[in-house]
Amino acid sequence: MSKHQEVTRAAYDQVVELYASLFADRLETRPFARSMVGTFAELVRDTGNLRVADVGCGPGHLTAMLCEQGLDAIGFDLSPAMVDHARRAQPALRFEQARMEALPLEDGVLGGILAHYSMIHTPPGELPALLAEQARVLAPGGLILVSLFGTEGPEPIRFDHKVAPAYSWPAAPFTDLLAQAGLTTTTRLLHDPASERGFLETHLLARRS
Repeated sequence: MSKHQEVTRAAYDQVVELYASLFADRLETRPFARSMVGTFAELVRDTGNLRVADVGCGPGHLTAMLCEQGLDAIGFDLSPAMVDHARRAQPALRFEQARMEALPLEDGVLGGILAHYSMIHTPPGELPALLAEQARVLAPGGLILVSLFGTEGPEPIRFDHKVAPAYSWPAAPFTDLLAQAGLTTTTRLLHDPASERGFLETHLLARRS
């Protein structure tokens, strides 16, 4: 495990209850994000492969939402405390501790991956390997929805996230990284910020070749 992962895991372990209380109904106030998750779920259902992973699932609220939309979802998170909370909050669902760079899944088994603001803590130099791992576990035609903080500049920007250091990304360079992993972006949604940081909210939907 790299240093930034150790820092991120320890930071999220310490804020589980607060984080869960703040974000349990997050999509109720994020209509664009809610619509993108719903579109993702519909398109995954259309593939016929209902197996999906919520990577960086946190307290598990979006894993539950995916299941409510007819998908067979499992949540993965780096933080053992988050996984424990998710299992208590959603005892009928499956949650496992895992790194996004090393998912305990066989090749090509998933119809979809949801990465809702879970890649923001990964340094830019480590993202190609992380995205290659997502592509590995997706079946051909499978979909990934990545949500992240966006910027209009040419390069990603490191900033002090409230939990752990994070990065905001311009859409074009991140789309290029997806393409390098064999993931073709089909939809980009960028909209004005809903936070004091001023970053755009960015949602990228891509399909494995």
